[in-house]
Amino acid sequence: MTPTTPENQTTKSKQVIGMTDLVDFPDLGLFDVQAKVDTGAFTSALHCKDVRLKKTGLKKGLSFWLIDQTGLPARKFYSDQFSQRMIRNSFGVAELRYVIKTRIVLFGRTIRAEFTLADREQLKNPILLGRKLLRNRFIVDVSQKNLSYDAKIVRQQNASTTQSADD
Repeated sequence: MTPTTPENQTTKSKQVIGMTDLVDFPDLGLFDVQAKVDTGAFTSALHCKDVRLKKTGLKKGLSFWLIDQTGLPARKFYSDQFSQRMIRNSFGVAELRYVIKTRIVLFGRTIRAEFTLADREQLKNPILLGRKLLRNRFIVDVSQKNLSYDAKIVRQQNASTTQSADD
């Protein structure tokens, strides 16, 4: 067996992400939402309220209210693609939670990821980014924050500068 060394290890370049960031969920119409990187959580979590299973004939769907912290009113969403999973919360208590897949944008890169639906109203950050999303993509630097958001602003400024130069 060959030992793994930097010379023979084939790894993709990983992006440094800070402890917190502002993220976008294009499928949900949520932009610049505060997220906390949580290497202690396996699955990512999305703040919502009033999660309900709806049955229409033979079809099951999930309805839930998403609340962003920008002062906009809560919006109701439906999904017919979901699952349920036992998740251990931060207190070590197992809870049965609904899980949806949606797209998140970090560093201009769109990633399809799973998010549990949880009431995080009493917590500072409405989004948790867990290890499953972070794995093989990011290295966490807890001394940094908003690296993805800052890169987004620079991209937008460069795009507007380029467009102004073309006019």
